[in-house]
Amino acid sequence: MTIDKTMTIGEVLRIDRGCAPIFMRYGMHCLHCPGATGEPIGMACAAHGTDADKLVSDLNEYFKDK
Repeated sequence: MTIDKTMTIGEVLRIDRGCAPIFMRYGMHCLHCPGATGEPIGMACAAHGTDADKLVSDLNEYFKDK
């Protein structure tokens, strides 16, 4: 499984909810808001002033052994 910036937070959480703390570290505390299911990670990061590439990298590190 490879995570990318076009996926929504909701899509990633449906794969494995255990990755929620990674989003939280990046200021993504609204994991269940409407934006989490309709807005790509890249757009959400831009809205929150977060580095999307670093977040996606950390998510892929989490998923690499899954």
